[in-house]
Amino acid sequence: MKKIVLLFLVLAPFMVGCGIQSLPQNKNATEAALAEVNNQYKRRADLIPNLVNVVKGYAKHEESTLTAVIEARAKATSMQIDPSKVTPEQLAKFQQAQSGVSQALGRLMVVAEQYPNLKADQNFRDLQAQLEGTENRITIARQRYIESINNFNNLVTVPPTSWTNSLVYHFEKMPQWDMTAEEKATAEKPPEVKF
Repeated sequence: MKKIVLLFLVLAPFMVGCGIQSLPQNKNATEAALAEVNNQYKRRADLIPNLVNVVKGYAKHEESTLTAVIEARAKATSMQIDPSKVTPEQLAKFQQAQSGVSQALGRLMVVAEQYPNLKADQNFRDLQAQLEGTENRITIARQRYIESINNFNNLVTVPPTSWTNSLVYHFEKMPQWDMTAEEKATAEKPPEVKF
């Protein structure tokens, strides 16, 4: 019994630095970061009906654009992702649904530019500002999620914590957030400036 206690006391300092705590803590942090991304996307989805209703009052004949926004929102809100069981396929579908909302909102803002009275409406300006703020929050939440996945994947694949993982936990690398084709096209295209 004394040998076991002595062995434990000798190995304890090494166990602290080998991932026994850091692996599950980082997995939890990654799941929390994805939950925050979902939270920000939900906030955006909650703002959309109010924005559509304000625009509807001014742009009655833009029904197809308004319908596209509502349909994209419905598709995005029906797509749920479980932070503890993320697969690359789920993540890609989720990103595609959210990208559809972004595109539809972009078209809605173009329509709004055509109506000076709408642009002057205080409710529209307030909703537009909230939506812009939410888009910024989404960007930050996604960035934190990407960093969290990177930290977790490093623990899973880089020794000595990877050794602990292979012996104790058997965690797999998590899929990294990747730009959708639409996001890549937008990022690669320089902004258009008109005077």
